Amino acid sequence: MTGKIKILKGDLTETDVDAIVNPANSLGYMGGGVAGAIKRKGGEEIEKEAVEKAPIPVGKAIATNSGRLKCRHVIHAPTMERPAMRISVDNVRKATRAALELAKDMKIKRIAIPGMGTGVGGVKEDDAARAMIEVVKEYLDFFDEIILVDINDKMVNAWERSV
Repeated sequence: MTGKIKILKGDLTETDVDAIVNPANSLGYMGGGVAGAIKRKGGEEIEKEAVEKAPIPVGKAIATNSGRLKCRHVIHAPTMERPAMRISVDNVRKATRAALELAKDMKIKRIAIPGMGTGVGGVKEDDAARAMIEVVKEYLDFFDEIILVDINDKMVNAWERSV
């Protein structure tokens, strides 16, 4: 079962997949953390489209263009309503499920997801990893590969302990 789950230490924006996930805020603004990195590498047009489609409730997701990124789509799955909010692990679960549900509906086969909610959201890596792995396992039949990728060693190690 875990053959379809790949855990990598690396740059989400460089991952060669159909779609990457942005742990967004409901307003679509891409200021810091993972969102800021996606916008810097992919371009302002990603944020512009996300903001046009906002508000995006926690538990829902939207897809936008990917600008200059390798992937074809960016899936924005809010973990928080406003930028820089503290959140609970339940929001991590909801955002992960929303991203995978939309990707399944879009018939995406390879998706990359970073640690969700562990930056400004304040969720501990081990808690986020357990919640994410739990949800990812529900969706394995719909994907060729689900890549969990982060630049943070603590997040990568937490996923490896949780698989």
